[in-house]
Amino acid sequence: MSERGIERYLPLIGEERVAEIVGAARPLLGLRVLHISSTFHGGGVAGMLRSLVPLMNDLGLDADWSLLYGTPKLFRITKGLHNALQGEEGEFREEDIRVYHEINEFFACFTPLFHDVVVVHDPQPLPMIRYAEKDCPWIWRCHIDLSSPAPGAWELVKPLLLRYDAGVISSERFRKSDLPLPTHIVPPAIDPFSPINRELTEEETAAKLAQYEIPQDKPLLLQVSRFDKWKDPLGVLQVFHLVKQEVDCRLVMLGNMAADDPEGPEIFGQVQAQAGELPDVHLVTVTDEYLVNALQRAATVVLQLSTREGFGLTVSEALWKGTPVVATEVGGIPLQVVDGETGFLTRPRDYEAMTERVVELLEDRELAARLGKAGREHVRRNFLIPRLLLDWLRVLAEMV
Repeated sequence: MSERGIERYLPLIGEERVAEIVGAARPLLGLRVLHISSTFHGGGVAGMLRSLVPLMNDLGLDADWSLLYGTPKLFRITKGLHNALQGEEGEFREEDIRVYHEINEFFACFTPLFHDVVVVHDPQPLPMIRYAEKDCPWIWRCHIDLSSPAPGAWELVKPLLLRYDAGVISSERFRKSDLPLPTHIVPPAIDPFSPINRELTEEETAAKLAQYEIPQDKPLLLQVSRFDKWKDPLGVLQVFHLVKQEVDCRLVMLGNMAADDPEGPEIFGQVQAQAGELPDVHLVTVTDEYLVNALQRAATVVLQLSTREGFGLTVSEALWKGTPVVATEVGGIPLQVVDGETGFLTRPRDYEAMTERVVELLEDRELAARLGKAGREHVRRNFLIPRLLLDWLRVLAEMV
């Protein structure tokens, strides 16, 4: 059996769903699909493409993945654009817009484009379509929260979006009524066989935590995310401080520094300064998917306290491992966390409500186990990679 083949998912999704996926791929045999993104690691987009592209090829499509080789200056500009599209006010100088376009023009000139469909992920490579010889459908896949973009940012990207043949977003919340572009809803998904999600024994979990000197002598709270202001890492520390006054526990905050996120080191510095005033806080910045896996299994409660969120795949990752989640009701998170059934939802920055929910789960392990079990089944039904694959096959069929 292929290590990455669709048959691998049979025990999780059943024969009928596998047959449905194969049937959806049949009209697309040989279809040349190119995915373009800005980083190979450090976020959910890269994690999904590492599984999605091989599965497309397994089913007979000819799928490729190309990276936009940007500069630190470009990623500073596109991070500002990312923030503005999620609602933060910001100014875009003519010089910044020029650099944004020049690098995409260079990339378009030197990227082999012989495909039947091109899928561009997020704002970084968005202008590439303006400079490429367009002879096939192009799709923009937006992974961020577009519910209320800053007007200046929306005015900047909207003319570029009108060049695309379709858009793909994660939630109905992000559909833009003023964008006359066919738009598909395709929520993200996790691969249960990737290193970050595959089954680990208790011994393997304990050994991995021991490797990073993380004790298991107290209940463990965890947030896994980039050190990004939208993830509210300082709020996580505040909630932990309040929880610890009622229940003795530990906190682990794990996040890496993605190449396209220049704000990461600055945010991490702020977190580090505040964490230094609290006991039992562990900050981890390594890229180790097995550590993420082990922590999500060992945690008593996983937090995702984002103020804006495109989807937040770390929520599905935690639920897949049977760990209850306390999260905010933003972006695509409510698709994953059904309040009171697979976890708890609160308003952003409502730290008292977050604290109450975390303490409730720490003190009622039976409740935590029940929510975790329901969460795993919810993810199995809705947020595994075969469903994402089927959604994409349907989008591609519509395009060609």
